[in-house]
Amino acid sequence: MYEFNELAQKLVKGGEVFSRLREEDIQIGVTPKEEVYREDKVVLYRFVSKVEHSLNIPILIVYALVNRPYIVDLQEGRSLVANLLNLGLDVYLIDWGYPSRGDRWLTLDDYINGYINNCVDVVLERHNLEQINLLGICQGGAFSLCYSSLYPEKVKNLITMVTPVDFHVKEGLLNVWGGCTLGSKALDVDLMVDTLGNIPGDFLNLEFLLLKPFQLGVQKYIDLLENIDSEDKLVNFLRMEKWIFDSPDQAGEAYRQFMKDFYQGNKLIKGEVEIGKKRVDLGNIRSPTLNIYAKQDHLVPPASSMALEKYIASVDYTACSFPVGHIGMYVSNKVQQDLPPTIANWLKARA
Repeated sequence: MYEFNELAQKLVKGGEVFSRLREEDIQIGVTPKEEVYREDKVVLYRFVSKVEHSLNIPILIVYALVNRPYIVDLQEGRSLVANLLNLGLDVYLIDWGYPSRGDRWLTLDDYINGYINNCVDVVLERHNLEQINLLGICQGGAFSLCYSSLYPEKVKNLITMVTPVDFHVKEGLLNVWGGCTLGSKALDVDLMVDTLGNIPGDFLNLEFLLLKPFQLGVQKYIDLLENIDSEDKLVNFLRMEKWIFDSPDQAGEAYRQFMKDFYQGNKLIKGEVEIGKKRVDLGNIRSPTLNIYAKQDHLVPPASSMALEKYIASVDYTACSFPVGHIGMYVSNKVQQDLPPTIANWLKARA
């Protein structure tokens, strides 16, 4: 009876908190930034720093096409971007925007040889440099590997974070669902793209939720009841929900190639991926490489990320892990104390 009364009081107080909250209270992407380049839906941002830059080579963040990149600048105190800035780094980020029906024919060639390369050139020209530091996250890490293979002369240092490399590791439900297990094709990608054109963001979001249906679909809302009377914790919860369900559609042709070549064909480690008629050979990557992965990652299994060392030619390779899941790499307070200095110190040692 006591527990019931306590829960009832929490719900009443939680209702009062909800009634006070406005949409502008759920702020995401807190660090000031300026637009420095725009092409189609894609925008290149440079974040405004309050401290003097201690490195003369900027770092360009390449995020995944799935979900929005502001997860790396979630809120005060939990912002990878802000923490890197405070450590003296000059930070740029590519925002892919929201593909529309007219973008269904965009290919990986458009994204890698087009948008990424153009953004890199803009940064190089702004700073009168010949090379850049590249930080690729998740699918953006796979894109960054492709880019570094095709344009090794433009990449000074490469950092990959929670990045899939071997898409046929036996761990990870996403690999199984994508159709890589035992050569099967559980997902008919051609049928999906030919029927839908762009792949709806809501479909992809449901796919990720179904990987942990109880934890992500039920348990988190049960846990919310414990904190519903705390405005700070409630706002944090709503902030994450806002990001999770802000899922852009995927350009159909780019989705087709990524799923078939990477997930189903595992062509990245085989050297068989072709981007704009150029073959991606990970052996072309000789720049210093920092590979960061999450030990409890259910989307990108550690074994998938750790495979990178076997396929690149860099003699300066560093692997670093954190005891969190995929999302924890961005939002864990402990990780945000340790991850930014790890990146900054690694880059400064190679300045």
